[in-house]
Amino acid sequence: MAEVGIRDVAARAGVSVSTVSNVLNRPELVSRQAASRVAEAIEALGYVPNVAARQLRAGRSNAIGMAVLNITNPFFSDVVLGAEQVAEEAGYSVIVGNSYDSVEREARYLELFERQRLDGVLIAPVEQSLETLERFRRRDVPVVLVDRVDPRGVLPSISLDDRLGGRMAATHLLEGGCRHIVFIGGPHTMPQMHDRLEGCRGAVEAAGARFTFIETATLNPHLGREIGDRIAALPLAERPDGIFAGNDHVALGVLQSLIGHGISVPGEVSVVGYDDIDFSAAAVVPLTSVRQPSREMGGNAARLLLTQLGAGEAVGGTAGESTLRTRFEPVLVPRHSTRH
Repeated sequence: MAEVGIRDVAARAGVSVSTVSNVLNRPELVSRQAASRVAEAIEALGYVPNVAARQLRAGRSNAIGMAVLNITNPFFSDVVLGAEQVAEEAGYSVIVGNSYDSVEREARYLELFERQRLDGVLIAPVEQSLETLERFRRRDVPVVLVDRVDPRGVLPSISLDDRLGGRMAATHLLEGGCRHIVFIGGPHTMPQMHDRLEGCRGAVEAAGARFTFIETATLNPHLGREIGDRIAALPLAERPDGIFAGNDHVALGVLQSLIGHGISVPGEVSVVGYDDIDFSAAAVVPLTSVRQPSREMGGNAARLLLTQLGAGEAVGGTAGESTLRTRFEPVLVPRHSTRH
């Protein structure tokens, strides 16, 4: 299908090419009526302003976009570093967008990636729905999911078996003698959190122990401290003796709160986190955590994207899986915050 250009937009809107250019670059010079006609033409034709024409004439931008949920989380920082290293070795730059768990921010970055005509996109999506990524597939721009699987089996992905990770955390707490385990995380509509929750819940209920779910809208140390304060205020008979947090940030906040309230960790309450960020081993009570191979995941995601671009070697999947869908296994790292 022929690509829509600025002349097509001008013809449909009934204005000159220079008017369309002004709408895109200097809208203050254009009347409201003309700007409205141009906007309608752009929408009807699906025109994407080409802000990288020189690069396109050369064939490629040699840049890829990467949108992650929260760059302040060291897990995602390491994922980005792994992707950048592989991309740069292949001669590509990486433009990183931090969505901060916001659908609106993610949408703005995806629009930016499209306007810049980037060669491909790596994304850890905010929403469960992947419909917003269809625009890239329609333009034959490859997309690779990071820390996420496409349930339709359409988009390539690099992910972790989070259900197994949740089961590992719960099993470790149960083996340490815990009989009331709380999972803190969310939202549960986020596939990663859903799988960690279900893995944990399944193991706890199979053991006949008590399970409690505290759902959160986000994951950060401040939230962990707040929840830790609430747990510390519970009567002793209601207080859990095992806590599994959806990431290390929350777990470290809980840990800090419990210790501040004079509650022994792991004597009275064992705590497990997820991601195994560097701070976990350096905590006052070193944190037991479920490790994700973050840099390796980022690097493999970039290799998979480069393969789609014909600029890299194929990435191997685990046994029985397509090379377009690689799933890593987590590793439990026991430390002093749990009994074992």
